[in-house]
Amino acid sequence: MQPYTADIAPLVEPVRDAARRLVRELGFMQPTLAGSGLSPSAVHALIEIGRHGTRTGAELSAALALEKSSVSRLLARLCDGGLLRPGPARDGRERPLALTRKGRATLAAIDGFARGQVAEALAKMPPPERMAVADGLSLYADALAGRRGAPAADGDPVAI
Repeated sequence: MQPYTADIAPLVEPVRDAARRLVRELGFMQPTLAGSGLSPSAVHALIEIGRHGTRTGAELSAALALEKSSVSRLLARLCDGGLLRPGPARDGRERPLALTRKGRATLAAIDGFARGQVAEALAKMPPPERMAVADGLSLYADALAGRRGAPAADGDPVAI
């Protein structure tokens, strides 16, 4: 970890505080997320698969920054729940997973919930601040991802 520089030190605690409040306000402290009855990691797995069409366990493990064994158990639960279906193996080892009809409907409900939550919060801000929030959160998320060597976000952002 790099030491704080004089220009960064005064910002560390306010950013940490804001991040904690975001986590709480977005519902990540609850056992389920976005009114879905699913865990936060399950919701994020559905979003990743929905964004890309299919994903393997290894791809999800990297995208979600979770251990492969945790992702494997998570995917088994989502398949058992009828939200995902495995496709044909790409290379004989790992099978890509896709959303089922039920999975697509669940993801649509999650997206609707999340869009409403974000839109309601943004509507409470003056227009210039809305763009500052969108830009700032994107930059901050990319910087955090860069710490673990993950690429910056690709494609359209997904709000939770």
